[in-house]
Amino acid sequence: MLKNTFFQSRQTINCRGKIINLSKPVVMGILNLSPDSFYDGGNNRTPFDIIKNTDKMLDQGAAIIDIGAASSRPGAMLIDPERELKRLIPAIELVVKNFKDAIISIDTYNAKTAREAINCGAHIINDISAGSIDPLMFETIADLNVPYIIMHMKGVPQTMQENPTYTDPIKEITFFFSQKIEQLKQLGVHDIFIDPGFGFGKTVNDNYKILHNLEYLKVIEVPIMVGLSRKSMISKVLGVAPQDALNGTTALNTIALQKGANILRVHDVKEAIEVIRIMEMFYQIDELGL
Repeated sequence: MLKNTFFQSRQTINCRGKIINLSKPVVMGILNLSPDSFYDGGNNRTPFDIIKNTDKMLDQGAAIIDIGAASSRPGAMLIDPERELKRLIPAIELVVKNFKDAIISIDTYNAKTAREAINCGAHIINDISAGSIDPLMFETIADLNVPYIIMHMKGVPQTMQENPTYTDPIKEITFFFSQKIEQLKQLGVHDIFIDPGFGFGKTVNDNYKILHNLEYLKVIEVPIMVGLSRKSMISKVLGVAPQDALNGTTALNTIALQKGANILRVHDVKEAIEVIRIMEMFYQIDELGL
């Protein structure tokens, strides 16, 4: 019998006056602005594309729109804030203007980008480096007083897949998050999410070990976000391109929900929402003892 980690004690996160209810899992829709993202690079080149794709994700049930202007695929170079902001700010302004109720997350590792994005109307910062790339990020988050997503990554995107090694990946990741969260709490940051960083400095086997033991991250007592969407841990197992990895994504998202994930970060919102609805029905039957 699987342990029921689907329904959580009621937890709401205040995102600058907009509320996320995490009593059951929610979906974060990906809006990539970079032309070289591993799956959807170039899909949001124009204002029309940005509005159309944001509208589609929100209509399908996304609770959060995650906007990123820098590719973090394996081998990608780091981007400077000026170049990042040139792509990012017009997109934030478009989403804020056209979707007044939308909760916007910004995928960035640059503190300057984080500050300017929040000042432009964004609500959450999603940092793949957990403050490791820009030493000013933690104090910036504390000053901005916004929810912060920290991810585990070995190295930087350019080098992270060059022979990553672990003795026990889940223990190493748990220790990493414990240290980071202690530093953040010392600065007064309390609305923290964690992301184990599937595909970021991990082998395929590492990724599956982490997913298999994902529920152990619950000891940290903060919400867990997972980004499994169309990643190489699917493509390499199934022998398919990212364009053909939707079915594998659905399978892994189902496992992640069983293991206690609170947020699914995805390219395909409709399918992720359907997974949550099916799992909700499954566990309601379990809760009622039917």
